[in-house]
Amino acid sequence: MTLHTYSSRFATLTSRYSNWQLLLVFSLVAWLSGSLLLDVVIMPTLYAAGMMTSPNFATAGYSMFWIFNRIEILWAALVLTGAIGWSWYNCPKSIGVKAIVMAIAMMTIVIASAYWITPLMGALSLNLNGLETVETVPAAMNWMHGGYFGLECLKLSLGLGLGIMCCQQEAIAQDIPMS
Repeated sequence: MTLHTYSSRFATLTSRYSNWQLLLVFSLVAWLSGSLLLDVVIMPTLYAAGMMTSPNFATAGYSMFWIFNRIEILWAALVLTGAIGWSWYNCPKSIGVKAIVMAIAMMTIVIASAYWITPLMGALSLNLNGLETVETVPAAMNWMHGGYFGLECLKLSLGLGLGIMCCQQEAIAQDIPMS
């Protein structure tokens, strides 16, 4: 009985939205929630625990961001694929172009983070003199953290806008009131 209820809900969801929209929205939700978890929970907790003052924080931070950036590239590829598929098959051209541009911008932010910001921050935080302890965070690192979080906010707002645009377009197409 419960299986029928869940399968009928899924059938309703899949009949209302195209597969490309489902791929796009689910990928956005998974990717952006993982990003928020890292940026709002994990990193502030590690920072408050004194990670920045430990001698090998650069290695640990770089390793963690190296892995997460590669996962983000996969999510960005799924979002871009979903946006292209959705715009190609199921939406007006003007909205499809906006969706693709937003997905490309998100992919660009992720690639910049993976191949430019993270390596620079990792190199900046390395302690090349093993006899001295790190007492403070370098001033340039604070600027880089600000740039990183600025790009993260831009990525999150683009993703939220893309998800809202996807859901609103379906509501407009089916005359469903959005409240």
